[in-house]
Amino acid sequence: MITMTDSHIRSFVKGVTWRITGTIDTMVMAFLVTGHLTAAMKIGLTEVFTKIGLYYLHERLWNVIPFGRIHGVGPTHARSITKGVSWRIVGTVDTIIISYVITGHWINALTIGSFEVFSKIILYYLHERVWGRIKWGRVGLSTAE
Repeated sequence: MITMTDSHIRSFVKGVTWRITGTIDTMVMAFLVTGHLTAAMKIGLTEVFTKIGLYYLHERLWNVIPFGRIHGVGPTHARSITKGVSWRIVGTVDTIIISYVITGHWINALTIGSFEVFSKIILYYLHERVWGRIKWGRVGLSTAE
């Protein structure tokens, strides 16, 4: 039996494409909450560094979880949703901490994090669905039955 898994470079590139999407969303949310472009940009740019590393680790963890993976076809909707929720928990905590450090206000930090729960789950789900159709970077491994 051949099991499909993602290469390290695929996980890295997915992390970069997600981070671009996520950073834009974070900056928009932070600007809407704070009204300050400088604070929004600082929050978004700080997350570039923290979240690429966190996303890569998240992808590698999910790479060993077989739930919802249809070999040769891609992820099921349930897998994409579950991954989105698990990533959003990690991402929201990161956003709240960074937003607090930059703004000094827990209300702003919690508001930005709360708004992102909704926007990021939708965006992450769409990102997963697109990447599920891309075959590049998938590696077939032979396994004994």
